Amino acid sequence: MTTKSANSGSGMTQSRRPARLSLADWMPKLVMAPTVITTIVCIYGYMIWTAVLSFTNSRMLPTYKFVGTAQYERLFENDRWLVALSNLGVFGGLFILICLFLGVMLAIFLDQKIRAEGAIRTIYLYPMAISFIVTGTAWKWLLNPTNGIEKMMIEFGFEDFKFNWLSDPDMVVYCLVIAAVWQASGFVMALFLAGLRGVDGEMIKAAQLDGAGIFTTYRRIILPSLKPVFFSALVILSHIAIKSFDLVASLTNGGPGYSSDLPANFMYTHAFNRSQMGLGSASAMVMLGCVLAILIPYLYSELRGERHE
Repeated sequence: MTTKSANSGSGMTQSRRPARLSLADWMPKLVMAPTVITTIVCIYGYMIWTAVLSFTNSRMLPTYKFVGTAQYERLFENDRWLVALSNLGVFGGLFILICLFLGVMLAIFLDQKIRAEGAIRTIYLYPMAISFIVTGTAWKWLLNPTNGIEKMMIEFGFEDFKFNWLSDPDMVVYCLVIAAVWQASGFVMALFLAGLRGVDGEMIKAAQLDGAGIFTTYRRIILPSLKPVFFSALVILSHIAIKSFDLVASLTNGGPGYSSDLPANFMYTHAFNRSQMGLGSASAMVMLGCVLAILIPYLYSELRGERHE
C-alpha cells in the first residue's frame, strides 16, 4: 500500500510538472499577445485594407465595387502626382546625399578627440530631438522674404540681396532640402561616429606605420569598413524622405500652388480633403512599394550576412 501510494504520489507530481512548465512557457506569449494583435490589425491589417481600397472606386466612404487598376491609371495621369514624384526625386536625392556627406565629415571631425566634444555633439544632435513640424515652422520664419534672412541682409546694407525661394515655384523644393538636412545630418553623424569608434585600432596603427596619412587612412581603410553604416543610414534617410509629410505641411503647405507637394501630402489631400479615398489609397500603395524597394535589399543583405557568419 505504501509503495502504491508513493508511486501514485510521484505520478501525480510528474503529471503536475508539465502543467507548470506549460504555463511558464505560455506566459511570455500571453504578455506579448496584445502587442502582436495590435500590430497585426493596426499595421498589416490596414495595409491590406488600403491595398483593397486602391482597387475600388471609394470616395468619401469605403465601397467595395472593384474597378481593377483604374485608380492607378488615374494616379499616373494626374499632373499633381507627377509633380509630387518629381519633387520626391529632387528632395530625396539631395537630402540623402547632403546628409551622408555632412554626417561623415562631422563624424570624422569629432573623431579627432577635440575639446568639448560632448557639447559639440549635443549641438549637432539637438535638431533631431524636435519634430519636423517645429523645424518647418522655424525655417518658414527664416526663409520668409519679409522677415527672415532676406530682411536681415537688407538691414545689414545689402539692399540688392534676394532670397525668395519660399515663394518661387522652381526653388521651393530646395527649402525643404535645407530644413530636412539641418534636422537629420546630426543623426547621421551619430551613426558614423559610433561606427568610427568601433573600427579596429590595430588597422589604423598598421596603416600609419606604412606611412599612410590621415586622408588616405580614412579613404582606403576606415570608410570602406563602414559599409554597413552607410547602408543603414541610406535606408533610414530614404524612409524619412518617402514619408515626409509634416515638414511640407508646416513649411510650404505644398505651395506655391502644388509645386512643393510630396507623395505623402498628395495622398492625404486626396484621401481626406478631396474625398477620393480610392485614389489616395493607390498613391499610398505606390509609396509602400518605394519603401519595400529599399527595405527588401537591406533585409536580404542582413540575412545573407548572418548566414555567412
